Amino acid sequence: MRLILQLVCFLLTVDLYFCHTNNWAILVDTSKFWFNYRHVANVLSIYRSIKRLGIPDSHIILMLADDAACNPRNPRPATIYHNSNQRLNIYGDDVEVDYRGYEVTAENFIRILTGRVKDGTPQSKQMLLDENSNVLVYMTGHGGVGFLKFQDTHEISDQELADTFQQMYQKRRYKSLLFIIETCKAASMLSYIYSPNVIGFAAARIDQDSYSHHSDHTIGVHVIDRFSHYMLEFLEKIDSYSEVTLSQFFDCCPYTKCHSNTVPRVDLYSGDAKTTKVTDFFASGRPAELMDVPEGYSSVRDLFDPEMFDKYDEYLKSESSKQSKRTCSLLNSFNIQPHRIEEQVNLMDRDKTDDGVWFAVLIMSGLLVYIAVSAYEMSSRYKKATFEFIPDGLLPATCFSPNQ
Repeated sequence: MRLILQLVCFLLTVDLYFCHTNNWAILVDTSKFWFNYRHVANVLSIYRSIKRLGIPDSHIILMLADDAACNPRNPRPATIYHNSNQRLNIYGDDVEVDYRGYEVTAENFIRILTGRVKDGTPQSKQMLLDENSNVLVYMTGHGGVGFLKFQDTHEISDQELADTFQQMYQKRRYKSLLFIIETCKAASMLSYIYSPNVIGFAAARIDQDSYSHHSDHTIGVHVIDRFSHYMLEFLEKIDSYSEVTLSQFFDCCPYTKCHSNTVPRVDLYSGDAKTTKVTDFFASGRPAELMDVPEGYSSVRDLFDPEMFDKYDEYLKSESSKQSKRTCSLLNSFNIQPHRIEEQVNLMDRDKTDDGVWFAVLIMSGLLVYIAVSAYEMSSRYKKATFEFIPDGLLPATCFSPNQ
């Protein structure tokens, strides 16, 4: 009985140890063009939040179809703001975009999730998932009933998306997956999903549109969508140790705020949304072991010799002087003086310099001769025609070619 209890405690410890340490996220903006500025802001807002909550860049795939920060219409280059007050540049200096522009395709999106990337794809552009991974998939753009557009040139359908999640399940590439989509008719993209432990959250019903929140008159476009704005507002109030659950998260944007009905789907999830924490998908922990300071020491600093680094510098200097002395003794054994070697090296460098100057003078002289000869030949070949060239017995001509 005691052995069984110990085994149960060990399994619980292992489960707690690995909790939230293998969370991944893929954030996708599928729209290009300047007037879709808000879609870029949507993705970067979520990107900033999950990084603040502990998910590192190595576990985030960021896909931006348009580089609005460097668009010529942007009056503030290298900046993206999700609020008209312009207090926070969410583009910042630490944004790592993995797929940009025409790399953002439905094919690449599917390849990343299923692990079927092309040969030569760097590890930083892959999702190294396993059966213990919690995966966050966030997509924003323009769509309709049963599809989401990519780049205004192609699309991903609801069935293709469902089959992608099923491939992930068959290949054991996730433990739980949270799929969030913000587009018009967003709920239609949840209809065909059938894989276990997939949670869906859509910004609008199948008969509704998704709306923008507000615009910035200085740039002339909307800066964020309503759903992402209130979702970001919710996430900014929690930390990586928060006890907030998914069911509370699903209420972050009611109809009075979003002007559309959000649609959660939890029927495929084996757990309970009322007890599952939001941080299971939006945060990540790093296990660390805290060690006590040994007896007799007041702090960790006392474990090190304060003169350790000074002694090490003296050791390096002594070793350097020993090496220089060994070198001098070796030269003296062959009756070689260091200053004579330096003089010989200087003479060799001077000779090389003189040779280079004479070679340059020779090339320039030849070039000048070539130009002079060419000019003389051109002047003699195209000399001006006169009546002296007209043979006797021929009528005078007003137009005459030098070649006649």
